[in-house]
Amino acid sequence: MSTLKMFVHNHGSKGDNSLLKTITFAITHFTVAFTVAYLLTGDILIGSLIAMVEPAINTVAYFFHEKIWARKQQNAREAASTSGSVARSF
Repeated sequence: MSTLKMFVHNHGSKGDNSLLKTITFAITHFTVAFTVAYLLTGDILIGSLIAMVEPAINTVAYFFHEKIWARKQQNAREAASTSGSVARSF
């Protein structure tokens, strides 16, 4: 199985919903971007082009932002549990 398929297949198995969250964010972002661009320009083509470029880049950035944030929270939980167990051992 390809690395991408394994990533998508196994991604939710540990309770990590960041991929699903990223997809729903992308849908919302594309919709908002198209609506704003269309209202500003009055042109469906320009609205569509803007809605494809900016949200696509932003969605990729959001996915990595979520991964970094989750790692930060995991490290904080591990540090708290480690310091708690060290304090209990004394």
